[in-house]
Amino acid sequence: MNPKIPSLFVLLKHCTSIQCLMKIHNQMLTNSIPCHNHLLAKLIDLRQLHYAILFFSHIPIPNDFSFNLMIRAFATLHHDYPLALHYYHLMLRFGEKPNNFTFPFVFIASANLQALAHGRNAHSSVVKLGLELDSHTRHSLITMYARCGEVRSARKVFDEICERDVVSWNSMISGYSKMGFAGEAVGLFREMRGSGFEPDEKTMVSVLAACGDLGDLKLGEWLEGMVDEIGLEVNTFVGSALVDMYGKCGELASARRVFDAMTEKEVVVWNAMITGYAQNGLSDEAIKVFHAMREARVEPDKITMVGVLSACAAVGALDLGVWLDRYASGKDLHKNVYVGTALIDMYAKCGNLGRAVEVFDIMPLKNIVCWNAMISALAFHGRGQEAISLFLRMRNQEKEAHPNDITFIGVLSACVHAGLVDEGRRWFDSMQFEYGIVPKIEHYSCMVDLLARSGQLEEAWEFIEKMPEKPDAVVLGALLCACRSCKNVEIGERVIKRILELEPLNSGNYVISSKIYAGSKRWDDSARMRGLMRERGVSKTPGCSWVEIDNQVHEFHAGDGLHYRAKDIEKMICLLVFEMKLEGYIPNLDLL
Repeated sequence: MNPKIPSLFVLLKHCTSIQCLMKIHNQMLTNSIPCHNHLLAKLIDLRQLHYAILFFSHIPIPNDFSFNLMIRAFATLHHDYPLALHYYHLMLRFGEKPNNFTFPFVFIASANLQALAHGRNAHSSVVKLGLELDSHTRHSLITMYARCGEVRSARKVFDEICERDVVSWNSMISGYSKMGFAGEAVGLFREMRGSGFEPDEKTMVSVLAACGDLGDLKLGEWLEGMVDEIGLEVNTFVGSALVDMYGKCGELASARRVFDAMTEKEVVVWNAMITGYAQNGLSDEAIKVFHAMREARVEPDKITMVGVLSACAAVGALDLGVWLDRYASGKDLHKNVYVGTALIDMYAKCGNLGRAVEVFDIMPLKNIVCWNAMISALAFHGRGQEAISLFLRMRNQEKEAHPNDITFIGVLSACVHAGLVDEGRRWFDSMQFEYGIVPKIEHYSCMVDLLARSGQLEEAWEFIEKMPEKPDAVVLGALLCACRSCKNVEIGERVIKRILELEPLNSGNYVISSKIYAGSKRWDDSARMRGLMRERGVSKTPGCSWVEIDNQVHEFHAGDGLHYRAKDIEKMICLLVFEMKLEGYIPNLDLL
């Protein structure tokens, strides 16, 4: 043996930089020491993947170990799943036989690409090679089928496992949970416990996610108790799962309790808390948590951006939204379709439609969610014809973006805001006959609103009568408001009867109903509605508004004098009203 070989191996083992590795490589070439696999493994260990590709291409005859190193590196370290599959197919072309160290990473790559055909072919090879009993291969096979939407195939693989371990159960529970089969995930978890298996961290994270999707607060609280009972650490994974579960169940106090108790919070934990607040309508709290996150020097990611931008959209926090836009630009996050879509929605709802269009135009990839956001933004701003033109452009140019039910809500809303009654009828009819989309109650609501706003109240009522589902309060509310503006008591009374049955505690329904009667000088009926409101203990919900000053959102409620500058604010409002009257403003008291 060459005496230099042992010393070079020792140096290679302790090598920590690419410069050091290149010197060792040079010595090996000088002394004709063929250690391709050791060098390749070290390159991958140092995450020098571009160098690894170059080095691999110069190996005269790569063996199965070399191929496995490359497949694993691109499936788990670099997350370049197409390249992982490329090396797998190259391995087959070289005549090297895959083994139980190959297939788990092939299935990981297939799962992330949702490449079911590749996964099935690899599964066939597993059976031919007699590797179907290998535990790592089976677990990754379950994951692959589940991520590709083939949950039945995943369950078939799981059911064929004679001796299951915790990893087996976790693979199937996780597959169910991530693919939206929350009930099945919880059911399998109960079966796992009944079989005598103790859940671990991965089990709890998957089951908590399923529990949140089910909105099962009672089960979620029991699971938190179980985390404590079996002595699991409330780390980043378990903690973020608990916060997320409580947020989805609407139990924000418990989510905040778990969040505050965590000493070390990584970005995923902050994201869970911000998203929980934003999705439950507590946008100002979401923004406060985001500011605290920045003070803690935790760098926002794309999930943070989407959560905070949705909060900004809800309360009109444009200044913060602009800062997030600049941040996204600096981190090259505009290319992410979800961040881009959230920016479009935020700018549109904050009144800057021009910037929303700019963000849309510079996005390199657009999915149906992005197109829908832009169509809805144009519709919301009364640019009905432009919204419809954008829809036609999407339909004609984008093969991957197929219109869905959300698309048509945007198109019909565009017709509503632009008063395009005939076009609205045509698009509503085309949904089912041309696109195979069954209209939902939201589409009927748009049509009722469109007809009502154009004064065609009788046709709007007939539309409600023909609905396959019972009309909800949104549909009836649109027609009720139209009856008030058109002073149509006959149809108004039909709507009043139904809407008060649906929403007996909504103060707005009583107020509008009273004004419909008052508009026709039916004072007794108008007073009766006010009396019925008092009799049922219904109080009028105070109006609420927000204003953003120096990145801080201030919330105001009608009649609330708790703000520390309430007197100054009241003086300013009086001054503004005085100046408005000087300009000729006359308030329309009929709308109060």
